[in-house]
Amino acid sequence: MLGEVLEALQPAPGKLYFDGTVGMGGHSEAILERGGWVMGWDRDPAALAKAQARLSRFGDAFCAQRGNFGDLSEYAPASFEGVLLDLGVGSHQLDEPGRGFSFRFDAPLDMRFDPSCGKSAADLVRGATEEEMVRLLREYGEEPRAKRIARAIVSWRRRADELTTLGLAAVVEEACGGRRGARIHPATRTFQALRIAVNDELGALRRALGASARVLKPGGRLAVITFHSLEDRIVKGFMREASREFEDTPEWPNSVPNPLRTFVAVNRRAIVPSPEECDENPRARSAKLRVVERLGGAP
Repeated sequence: MLGEVLEALQPAPGKLYFDGTVGMGGHSEAILERGGWVMGWDRDPAALAKAQARLSRFGDAFCAQRGNFGDLSEYAPASFEGVLLDLGVGSHQLDEPGRGFSFRFDAPLDMRFDPSCGKSAADLVRGATEEEMVRLLREYGEEPRAKRIARAIVSWRRRADELTTLGLAAVVEEACGGRRGARIHPATRTFQALRIAVNDELGALRRALGASARVLKPGGRLAVITFHSLEDRIVKGFMREASREFEDTPEWPNSVPNPLRTFVAVNRRAIVPSPEECDENPRARSAKLRVVERLGGAP
């Protein structure tokens, strides 16, 4: 959704933008090519190194930092003309066999965006009670067969010397009774749930959204790309509440201005990829872009 992101952020020469998930550098590169300056963050050191090499030709206009966009509040007020968050796992991470994000490859069950810190998915699976695993699968994977899968995972971990991606996928598939013509692999929601939990993805998202009004200049824009319903509900709810002009309840005779309003909606509906992009990149099919603009006044 490169064109849609550029239209949303409207990069201009000399203006500073925050790319909280710089990844391989594609969005940042397009902003830099239009004369903007970019502060690019990523939790994945390998991706950040590749982005730095790709964007070195822009010199000081691109500043890369290893970090979690959930810490966006560290910046001074009114720092940026635009904030971009491209959520979820990147194609480069899914395609690296050793990272443990995908059951297309056999690898240790890791799933950390930053492999140098925090607990891995294997640590989580080893340490969680069956009840905790059920809650995790329901809350982060929206998995209707959470009890059955959690019971199977607990049994598997007792007898497995090493917890691997293909091992987990096989356990979930068996617990669900096989694929039986399912559109997606039965383990997809389980892998999503573990990845979200390991990286505290939803917590980081909530913190970044909460800090966005403070670090954006008046007229600056917040653009967020989501890939599943959990992320999108959080983003949609935040943007709706932060851009709602009036408070209105049945008990009040009249509507009153919303004192917490800090944004105005740029698009009332989510922007989705074109059919051509979906054909070219099937992983883009679930993407949704939502955009709001910072109102004037003090952050």
